[in-house]
Order: sequence, then C-alpha cells, then structure tokens
Amino acid sequence: MPLALLHLAVFGLSPLWNNVLIALMMVIYVFSLVALLDFCVANLGLARDLSRKITHIGAGCLVLFLALFDDSHWSKYLNITILVIWFFLLIQKGFFADANDEAVKTMTRTGDRTELLKGPLYFVIVSIICGTIFYKTFAGIAAMGFLTFGDGLAPVVGTRIGKLKYHIFSQKSLEGSLTMLVAGILGAMFFVWVVLPSEFNLPRILMLGAVATLIEGISPKEIDNFLIPIAVIGSTYAI
Repeated sequence: MPLALLHLAVFGLSPLWNNVLIALMMVIYVFSLVALLDFCVANLGLARDLSRKITHIGAGCLVLFLALFDDSHWSKYLNITILVIWFFLLIQKGFFADANDEAVKTMTRTGDRTELLKGPLYFVIVSIICGTIFYKTFAGIAAMGFLTFGDGLAPVVGTRIGKLKYHIFSQKSLEGSLTMLVAGILGAMFFVWVVLPSEFNLPRILMLGAVATLIEGISPKEIDNFLIPIAVIGSTYAI
C-alpha cells in the first residue's frame, strides 16, 4: 500500500480531521523530543553540541509525517503548525529565556540564548518554506534530506574525528564533508522514498549530493541552513 494512502487505512477520518490529527502528532513529537533531550543534558551528561544536532535531525524528520497528510484538502498546510509555533518560541526565547530553559540547553552550543536566533531559527524558516511553497515536491523533500542528515551529522564527525582541515569562510574538515555527502544522500533518498516514492531518482539525488556538499563546505557557520536548501532546490531545476 502506498505510504501516502496510509491515513485512509489507519485513521478512516475525513481529510480535515486526518490532517488535524497528524499536525497534533507532530506537535507532541517535537515537544517530547525537546523534553527528552533536556533530561539527557541535565541528568545524563549529554553534550550541548550533540544535543543541538540531535534536535536538528529529529526536527528534520518531521518531513516523514507528510506521507500521512491528505493532499485533497487545504488543511495539508497544517503540517507547518509546529514550525510556526517554534518560529515564535525561538524569537521569544532568543531574547528573553534564561539559562535553564529547555530550548537553550538543547539547541545551543554554549548556553547563549541568542544562538536560538541563528541556526535553529533559520532551520525553522527553511522548513516552513519547504512545507508550503515546496510542499511534497522533489525539490523540497530532497533539500530537507540533505539539510537534516547531511548538515546534521557533518559537524559532529568533523569536530570529533576530523583531522584533514580546510578553511574557506569557516573551518571544515574533509571527514565532515564526506559525512555531508554520504549522510545527505542517504537522507534525501530516505525522505523521497517515504514521501514521494513515484519521484525517486537516484542519479539525480547523487548529483544534488555533490552540490549540497560543495555549498556546505564553503558556507559560513549558521548560514548553511539557508544556503544548502537554496542550492539544492535551485539545482533541481537544472538537473
């Protein structure tokens, strides 16, 4: 059974209420993820930078919920509900949160609340665009795959085991760039296969992987959350 039809078999609801239910599930998923990571940082010694990237990857996996939305109704755009909530939360927390705030502890590298106004906020903005303008398009889904897994894992590998360093606008490593390439390709493959199986195209994803890796390698810190999806989406119209 195609994944896009699962909502009919599992929930048996009207398109509106099906989409409302999936949007609610997304809200519960994200707040549960943040609470879990806050517990791990506070009680299990999980490093802030690692928690930040787990949050990044976990939030990106919201794309998988798109497979359950009924596209026949305008309420499909409720997929961005949790993203809009976090857009305003990140702004509020970036200006006013204290050091013990869950978001500050799980989404920043150093505990500086203003970091929430950079990478995390940019990620949310890009996700909103991919969930509306590029809703269930190959370009939007593939871009989120590269941004979620490639850009999510590359810094983790690069900072921990990266030895072959290079510097363009910020310091990167060849190990991190290789991780960006492999993890990004696998992430894009996974997202497209789940959400848009009819448009799965491996050669196209591989070529986009080269583009995403190049852009990630030359991007300044934080700005890659914008530049990677822009490059991937733009390239889909040329490849």
